[in-house]
Amino acid sequence: MVTTSAASRRAPRLFGISDLHIAYAENRKFVDELWPEHEGDWLIVAGDIGEMMSDIEWALRTLTERFDTVIWSPGNHELWTPRDDPNQLRGEARYRHLVELCRSLGVHTPEDPFPVWRGEGGPAVVAPLFLLYDYTFRPAGKHTKKDALAYAYETGVVCTDEVLLHPDPYATREDWCRARVAFTEERLDALDPELPTVLINHWPVVREPTRILHYPEFALWCGTEATADWPVRYRAAAVVYGHLHIPRTIWHEGVPHVEVSVGYPREWQRERHPSPRLRQILPAPRPTGA
Repeated sequence: MVTTSAASRRAPRLFGISDLHIAYAENRKFVDELWPEHEGDWLIVAGDIGEMMSDIEWALRTLTERFDTVIWSPGNHELWTPRDDPNQLRGEARYRHLVELCRSLGVHTPEDPFPVWRGEGGPAVVAPLFLLYDYTFRPAGKHTKKDALAYAYETGVVCTDEVLLHPDPYATREDWCRARVAFTEERLDALDPELPTVLINHWPVVREPTRILHYPEFALWCGTEATADWPVRYRAAAVVYGHLHIPRTIWHEGVPHVEVSVGYPREWQRERHPSPRLRQILPAPRPTGA
């Protein structure tokens, strides 16, 4: 936290963070101690706050009391239905409940009008998205979902989504993904073509960030090829994502893709792993190679 006098000398900024996983005491402490640098700072929360509805509410309430504007995109962990959560909603119903929770706190969601950042580095449409995945990020040589999933089960690399993330009322997760892509594409097509965007999605919107996964099979649960051209097509000044727990910035087709994950304590407490922190999105920070 910075002092009021120091904060007042800074222009407001747009920051991003994701994968808070506050079921872990160390991560909850990090969120409890997280403050803006300026009273006008905005915060993107790109999913995976936690699994329990009460934890999600606590984190969002805490952050909205501190940051001028909070923008949320759901991650897979928010969409899980754990046995020990009193709230047993599944699939679309769980997502809609989360949207209403956010609205009650004043948090922007993928269902609301997109806010426009007008601070330094703007104007830019800040667009929280919810797109899911459709098993098209497949391992080399696996040309169908069936073959790719069979390979993942053989290697033992299977996302918990297969058990806890229900697609109801859709028949499959990829059906839900297709519906979300179509809905979101229509909204993005309607934006002012003169304005750049900041695209926010828990899962990467292009495959490139997954290329360095230690277990490449996990890419199956990391996005969809249907959005590969969106960063250029929708004039993205930046794409913000999480999910992979590899905080860094990569450039693809001239667009910065910024992973803003905190990750699990066992990850960020390692030597050489970046410490948890907010990552500045706008104004664009000077290149640091990170």
